[in-house]
Amino acid sequence: MRRVVRKWGCVCVLTLAWPWLAAAQQAASSAVTPAASPPLAASTPAPAGALLPGIPFAAADAAAVTVPSAANAWGGERSGSETTLSDRVVSYRIDAELDAAKHAVSGRERMTWRNRSDRPVDRIYVHLYLNAFQNEGSTWFTEREVLTAHGRSRGAAVLKKGEWGWIELRQVKQGDAALKWRFVQPDHGPATDQTVAQIDLAEPVPAGGTLTLDIDFLSQLPRVVERTGWFGDFNLVAQWFPKVGVLELAGERGATAPQWNVHEFHFNSEFYADFGLYDVRLTVPSDYTVGAVGKLQGPPETANGKSTYHFMQGDVHDFAWVAAKGYKTLDGSWQGPGSPKVDVRVIYPAEYAASAAPVLKATTDSLTFFSDSLGAYPYQTVTAVVPPYNASEAGGMEYPTFFTADGYARVEPGTLTQYALDFVTIHEFGHGYFYGILASNEFEEPILDEGMNEYWDDRMLRGRGQDIVAASGWMKRLGIAPVIRPFAAERLIAGLRKPPDPLGANAWDRLSSSSYGTVYARTATAMHDLEERLGKPALERAMHEYYRRWRFRHPSVADLRATLAEVSGNRQAVDAIFDQYVYGTAQIDDRVASIDAVEVLPQPGTVMKDGKRSELDAGALDRQVDSQRRSWNKAHPEAKPGSGPFPWRSTVTVRRDGAPVPQLLRVTFADGSHEDVRWNDARRWARFGFVRPAKVVSAELDPEQKILLDANKLNDSLASKADGAASRRWSADAAALLQAFYALVGSL
Repeated sequence: MRRVVRKWGCVCVLTLAWPWLAAAQQAASSAVTPAASPPLAASTPAPAGALLPGIPFAAADAAAVTVPSAANAWGGERSGSETTLSDRVVSYRIDAELDAAKHAVSGRERMTWRNRSDRPVDRIYVHLYLNAFQNEGSTWFTEREVLTAHGRSRGAAVLKKGEWGWIELRQVKQGDAALKWRFVQPDHGPATDQTVAQIDLAEPVPAGGTLTLDIDFLSQLPRVVERTGWFGDFNLVAQWFPKVGVLELAGERGATAPQWNVHEFHFNSEFYADFGLYDVRLTVPSDYTVGAVGKLQGPPETANGKSTYHFMQGDVHDFAWVAAKGYKTLDGSWQGPGSPKVDVRVIYPAEYAASAAPVLKATTDSLTFFSDSLGAYPYQTVTAVVPPYNASEAGGMEYPTFFTADGYARVEPGTLTQYALDFVTIHEFGHGYFYGILASNEFEEPILDEGMNEYWDDRMLRGRGQDIVAASGWMKRLGIAPVIRPFAAERLIAGLRKPPDPLGANAWDRLSSSSYGTVYARTATAMHDLEERLGKPALERAMHEYYRRWRFRHPSVADLRATLAEVSGNRQAVDAIFDQYVYGTAQIDDRVASIDAVEVLPQPGTVMKDGKRSELDAGALDRQVDSQRRSWNKAHPEAKPGSGPFPWRSTVTVRRDGAPVPQLLRVTFADGSHEDVRWNDARRWARFGFVRPAKVVSAELDPEQKILLDANKLNDSLASKADGAASRRWSADAAALLQAFYALVGSL
C-alpha cells in the first residue's frame, strides 16, 4: 500500500487508550479459539466464552517474531529445479460475472486445499474481507472511528445509502454434503464483525490430505472507500472471494505448533495467504476494459454483449482485477537475466492519459532495478491500473503481478508531479517482491513489506539521482527550487522522537494510524543507517541472499535479522538496529553541548631549572607575552583569529539523550584544519580535549550525514561564534518537503 505525501502528509501522535481492545488483548491467548458469533447458516453458536476444540488461532496480538524459522519451513528453500516456483498449498478455480449496473460479482469457486499438518482438520477458516464494508459494526469501522481521530489515514470516506459492500456465502459443499458455517472473531473484535468465517467440514481432512470445497458466493462492491470498490463505471475488484486462512506449522514464523493465522480485517492491516494456483474466468460487459492478476489465456469469448476473459497464474497468493468502461491500454515489454519475457500493460482513463507513459517507464525501470538488486522477476506479466478522478483511494494498492498507481492530468519531467507518480509506481511494483514473492505477513509484520519496500524504493530513487524538486508556485517564480533527497525526506516524516510503537509491532495494535504510517519512513531510515554501518556491498549481498533464501516462503522479521547478520558478518550492528528499533522504541539524540577554549600562556609562579628555583613575575610575563604576540602577528599578517604564538587547549563536550550509536565527531580549528575522533561507547556524555596551535571554532557530530535516525539534527553541531548553517540546511529541507506537499495537493 502506498504512503505518499498526501496520505501521511502530517504525522501527529496523540496519547489514546483503547479500552475495548486492551481488555480483549489482556484476555487473549494463542492457545484459545474464541467464541463464535451468531451463525450465517443454520447452525448453533457456542455459548459466550466456550472453548471450541481444534487447532488454535495465532495470537490476537501476534507481532514481531524473535525466533528464526526452521530450515524446512514452508517446504524448505526453493532451488529453482522444482516443478513449481512455490510449494503450492491451495488452488482456486473461479467463474465470476460482473453486474456492472449493481457493481456486484456473482461467483462459483472450487477451492482445493492441502492439509500440511500432522493431524486431521475438521474445520477451516475463510476470509470474507468485503464484510468489513457492510456496516459500521465491523472491526474495520470500529477501529477507524478511534484511529482517524488521532492521525491522518486513507479510508476516511463516508459510505451512503446504496454504497455499502459485502460478501455472501450462498452455499458451501464438500462433495454432496452442504456445510454449515459461522462467523468468528479471532482477534476478539466486536461480535458484529463478519470478516472471518469458520466452516465445519462433513469429513475431516487427514494429515497430508486434500480438501475440495465448492462455494457459491455474491460479492457486492462498496463505493471506493479504501483499496477496493467502484466509482462510476470503474470497478476495482479486490479481496472479493472467500479465501482460506493460513495454517502455519511449528517452526514457521515463530509458531511452536499448528495454528490458524486468520486475522480479522483491521483498519490498518492488509493481507496474508498461502501460495497456489488461480484459474479465473471473468464475464463482463463487452465494452469494458479488463485487467487482472496473471496471464490472459487467449482472446476473450464474446456473446450477447458480454465477454469472458480467462486468466491463470500459479505461485501467487491473491487475485484481483479491474473492469472499467471506456478505459485505454498502453503496452510494453521487458526482459532481464534469469527472467521470462514480461508483458507490461497500463490501463488508464482518458483524463489521465498523460500518466500512462510515465507509469509504463517507471514499471519497466523497476523490473530492471529489483531484478538486479534482489533477484529475477519470475512472472510473465505486470499490469498497472490508473484509477479515475474521485477514486484515488483505489490507487496505490498491490497484488501479485497487478497494482494500482496514481493519475495526473499533467506530468512534466523534473517536477514534483513526476516524482510523485514515479514514487507510487515504484512502490507498488516493489510490493510484488516484498509482499508478493517473499510473501511477508502484512497483518503481523508490516515492517517486512511496507517498510522494507519503502527502503528499497528509496535506494532505487537514490541510484537514479531522482530527488524531490519543489519547483512550483512562488518558489519557482523567485527562481528557488528546493531539493530534498529521498532518505532525507523519509527522516522528516518518520516520527523519530519518542515513537510510541516498535517497528515490529503488528498493523492494528498501535497508538494511531499515524504511528502505523511511520512504519514506512522509520523503517527506511533505520535500514539506511544499518546500510551505513554495514557498508553498501555487505548490505546488498545480504539482501540478495534474503531474497534467494526466502522467496515463496513467508519469512519473519527474525529471518531477515538472521540473514543480515550472517551474510554481513556484523551481528553487532544488525542486533543494535533490531533490538533498539524493530523490537524496541529507542530514539537517538546526540548533541554537541559545549566548546571551551583556553590559550595556554606562561603562568606566574616558581619553577625549578638546573637545580635552581626561580620565580616568574606576572608583570614580566605579560610583557613577554605582548612581545611574542607582536612578533608573531608581524610574521603572520593573514592569520585567522584564534591562532597565535601560544597553543590552545580546547574541550568539546557531547551529550547523549537516547540510544548509543557509533558517532564521528569532526572538530574544526581556527586555522582551517580539522580532526576526526570517534565516540563509540555508551557514555551519556563525553569530553574530548585538544591542544593545538589554534583553538576549536566548531564541532559537528555525524558530518557525513550517515545517522538519519537522530531525532534532532539541528543540535549535532555547535560553533564558538553563532553559525546558522546547520539550521538553515535542515530548515530548507523541511521547507522543500512542505512546498512539495502543498504543490502535490494543488495538483490533485
